[in-house]
Amino acid sequence: MQPDFIYFDIDDTLLDHMHAQQNALSDAYNHYEALQAAGLEDFQNTYKEINSRLWLEYSIGRIDRPELSLRRFQDSFTRLGIEIEDSTEVAGFYMNAYRKHWSWLPGAKEALDEICEHYPVGFITNGFAETQKLKVNDFRLKEYSDQVIISEEVGFLKPHPEIFRYAEEKAGISADKILYVGDSYSSDVKGGKAAGWQVAWFTKESDAERLSKADFNFDDFSELRAKLNGK
Repeated sequence: MQPDFIYFDIDDTLLDHMHAQQNALSDAYNHYEALQAAGLEDFQNTYKEINSRLWLEYSIGRIDRPELSLRRFQDSFTRLGIEIEDSTEVAGFYMNAYRKHWSWLPGAKEALDEICEHYPVGFITNGFAETQKLKVNDFRLKEYSDQVIISEEVGFLKPHPEIFRYAEEKAGISADKILYVGDSYSSDVKGGKAAGWQVAWFTKESDAERLSKADFNFDDFSELRAKLNGK
């Protein structure tokens, strides 16, 4: 693994999206009594399942962003039998709470600090542009690189090949010399490999066949730092 450029995914690779999501849902649950018609864990799990499915539909163009934003809460409430007057109010509360819980994943900042001393880096992320821009600003990612590629601005979500092609052109590096570091098997591993990139998969996956699809697998950033330290 001797890349000339390294792109990082943001959510659940560098920043702990999953815990921020869980905590923001908990905040909403405690704030709105109507949500307590269901158990907290059921509410969190149902939202996570429905949100993931709707993001998949959004990524392949079956639904648009307004429908995604509306239905991820609306559908969750319907399935759980929660009666609430305005699901958009809950969605707005959730987004404000979500930002308050953002944090680096353990070891991610230290790894990024070290890696960017030896390699040019950039970032590729799915997600709503305004939310991802807030993350870029709050965590000062522009201090590491001006190459911040947000799917909504490009018009294609990972794993679509066009977003990887766009990122490749922005980096000015041939595909086989780019390393992509990400946590998602479908978006990052499959998308990156289909683009001809090297991929380092941040995962606790145990399935040998899936693990074999990436060039390198790690579940602690010290492993990635050690792997790249040979340059």
